[in-house]
Amino acid sequence: MKILTRYLMRAHLGPFLFSFCALTGVILINTLAKRLADLAGKGLPVRVILEFFALALPATIALTFPMAVLVAVLYTFSTLVAENEITALKASGVDLRRLLAPLLVAAGVIAGAMVVFNDRVLPEANHRWSQLIVDIGRKTPTFLLQEQTLNRISPQTGGSVLYLRAGRIEPGTNRMWDVQIYDVTNATRMRTIFADSGRAMFSANGSDMIMQLYDGHTREVASDDPASFRRVYFQRQVFGIPGISNQLTRNDRPDGYRGDREMTVGMLQSQIDTLARQRRDAVKELRQTALADLEFAVTGKAAPPGTALALDSYVPESTVASRTRRTADALANLRRQVEQVEESMRNYEVEIHKKYSIALASLVFVIVGAPLALRFGGGGIGMVIATSMVVFSLYYVGLIGGESLAGRGYVTPLFAMWVMNALMTVVGLMGLATMGRESSTARSGMWDGVRQALRGLRPRRGAGR
Repeated sequence: MKILTRYLMRAHLGPFLFSFCALTGVILINTLAKRLADLAGKGLPVRVILEFFALALPATIALTFPMAVLVAVLYTFSTLVAENEITALKASGVDLRRLLAPLLVAAGVIAGAMVVFNDRVLPEANHRWSQLIVDIGRKTPTFLLQEQTLNRISPQTGGSVLYLRAGRIEPGTNRMWDVQIYDVTNATRMRTIFADSGRAMFSANGSDMIMQLYDGHTREVASDDPASFRRVYFQRQVFGIPGISNQLTRNDRPDGYRGDREMTVGMLQSQIDTLARQRRDAVKELRQTALADLEFAVTGKAAPPGTALALDSYVPESTVASRTRRTADALANLRRQVEQVEESMRNYEVEIHKKYSIALASLVFVIVGAPLALRFGGGGIGMVIATSMVVFSLYYVGLIGGESLAGRGYVTPLFAMWVMNALMTVVGLMGLATMGRESSTARSGMWDGVRQALRGLRPRRGAGR
């Protein structure tokens, strides 16, 4: 049995690695397509782009690892069926359900590792990835000058404000001809530079701009003394404009804001506890407000201090009707506050259950995949692809739909995140119960197996007699 176990594990390893790399690559390419607009035109170094995709990798792995397990199980068992190895094992008296024992152990180890991965590695990677996206969005795009246009040149940290106009600009090199620069930094002094040609470039640190001008002159006029006029000629003039900031500024603060997908289970539970206390306080205030209004309606006494309806001294309480309207508004506001707190609590609870349910999907896919491959194993690679797509779609669509329903309060987070695991486990166990009694042969195709399975569901004539 040890030889058979090693054989099965080696048979699964190749398809697992291939499908894992292929699925991960496809999803990463999709990520690139969605984020291409954020990365383009930023002048980002290769190191930052590689870091961008490295930080996006853990979120992809969390999805593709269970998917790769299913593909490997389907492909391996369908190959065993097509090559009549399953028939040989059955003829040798091997219980097919025993074949799943090492696979279930391996899937259990993978599920345990994925629980730790989803709780420790994934939230931190998501947090750093979101910070990097924000930093990239704040980065100044590559400086481009347009000819026959007033181009504003101003540092992000304040300082000189210039407007540059050029009659012709050479694309790619920023070589300019017929250059005019207007310095509007000082309102009391008008300074204009005229040059026959010039060039704009960035310094080595990437944050300062260097302007080189040739064959021109500078004109200066003071607004408080318009009679004075100054003109200075030059053959070559070089000056810098600091703080244009074409560099990527990183913001790696450990105390930054974290979304629900950027938190560990401990962080999520802490947020839930905090929200639970806020909910209790809001419900308590809601009850006190309602009782205060009821007491006013019965006895005419004013609301006690500290409640939502405690009135200022200059506001009269003339009638029960006006007081009731104020109470209705206060109760509506408190109710909305409670609903928002409960919605946030549900979202955090969904995220906690999701970390565990997706991790245990590897174990569920083994239980589901083996009976499907043995039942319809004659379909080859087409069966593997079709079945994988169907199972993936059902699982992840159910997971996304359950998350949405739980966020709205239609179902509990526990039910929403575990219902697909439970249903697929039940279907897989029903298939495991009939693994040794397949009606299809290794030479029969997938659709022949489907027809035989449906034929077996029809009641036989005279069966009830």
